[in-house]
Amino acid sequence: MANTPGARQISLTLPSQRSPWVSATSAAPGGGGGRHGFQSGRFDADTGTPLAARDTAGGDFFYAFHFNLHYMPAMWGRWIVGLCAMFMLVAIVSGVITHKKIFADFFTFRWGKGQRSWLDGHAAVSVLGLPFHFMITWSGLVMLAVLYMPFGLDRLQDKRQQAQVTSEMRLQLPRQAPADVPAPMADVAAMVAAAEERWGPAGVGGVQVQNPGDRNARVAVVRAQSTRVSTTPHYLLFAGSSGRLLQAKETSGAAAQTQGVLYGLHLGRFADALTRWLYFVVSLGGTAMVGTGLVLWTVKRRSQLPDPQRPYFGFRLVERLNIATVAGLSVAMAAFFWGNRLLPPAMADRAGWEVHVFFLAWAAMLVHACLRTPKQAWAEQFSFAAALLALLPVLGAVTTAHPLWRLLLAADWVFAGTDLTMLALAALHAGLAWRTWRFTPKPVRARAPRAARAAKTEEAG
Repeated sequence: MANTPGARQISLTLPSQRSPWVSATSAAPGGGGGRHGFQSGRFDADTGTPLAARDTAGGDFFYAFHFNLHYMPAMWGRWIVGLCAMFMLVAIVSGVITHKKIFADFFTFRWGKGQRSWLDGHAAVSVLGLPFHFMITWSGLVMLAVLYMPFGLDRLQDKRQQAQVTSEMRLQLPRQAPADVPAPMADVAAMVAAAEERWGPAGVGGVQVQNPGDRNARVAVVRAQSTRVSTTPHYLLFAGSSGRLLQAKETSGAAAQTQGVLYGLHLGRFADALTRWLYFVVSLGGTAMVGTGLVLWTVKRRSQLPDPQRPYFGFRLVERLNIATVAGLSVAMAAFFWGNRLLPPAMADRAGWEVHVFFLAWAAMLVHACLRTPKQAWAEQFSFAAALLALLPVLGAVTTAHPLWRLLLAADWVFAGTDLTMLALAALHAGLAWRTWRFTPKPVRARAPRAARAAKTEEAG
């Protein structure tokens, strides 16, 4: 607190197994000093020393990109993503209804049968993660329900009532005006100890201080989200100057609790390592479901064209977009990690340029798909992705002091697991490239124009 004089609010995220440091955010009275008036930093949990790290977008970019998109206002992105999620939810439900043999097909796989094998694989990965995909889509919409359906909250004319409703779902402490009378702070460690006695040794996730150093200071000790599924706020509110417990917020209404559980299932912050890997594997199944669906659509539609060897512009455009979306995205993500390792640490807006590298590589793959035949584009882009992913551990060994072999010897499974996952994904993309290059489609005969087919049918009649 001595390092943030005049701050009206200070938030601390305490160290955990996944983040062994203290994250701090402070808000100044005038709103200056950083984005939206906030300053943030990371500190050593034992000494309080600020941790210096290179400027990087890291995983925060992919997290924000999946619901905010990029290069546009965040609200626009959320509306676009929400609209797509609504269509996806309808597609999941209608797909189960229209596919009468969906569960029987899940247990049927015919290897080496061309399009039939693709259909079997598509059905298998679709059914395998169906409950998960439904949950993720539905919960994502519920998380932003107030954005898409604000009418109920807007009916409350009193701002205090709106704040009360919001505080049932999110950590939003009652506002306390400062007394503008200096007063020493009570021992915050004792407040944390009281919360740990109530919630368990790892039960505290953060501390939030309002009006620090003021007679009207308030300290909220917040429960860790890793201890429960729901994200509804649980906290103990103390008087900052005396340490007296003012409020224990540990329950929410049924509607808020339902939203909190769905929010928690979507985020997965409660999950242990095994459950997070299950999230990852089933999500890969969803990616395979979408990818195989796009390929099957173009294959089936090509066979219905008047001249399959000379498709019309709309079909060619969709085919190239599919290639860039599926294979090109893998190249772009690998390029992002290359940028993370190669861009100079002192470069201005380094984190922003990591993101620019991602989109430049993705755009390059779209151009590449338009310049090559579909078979060449698929095989080459899968090959690009395999090479970039396979060389990432090598690049890490050259540019850092943590090569893979040292990580394995030290049993540092966070960083070693990242490199091993890159190698596994490289092998997967290499296999896809090889099979795509070796595949020879059966020749498809040109269909007679519709008028000619109708005339032939009338003659036969």
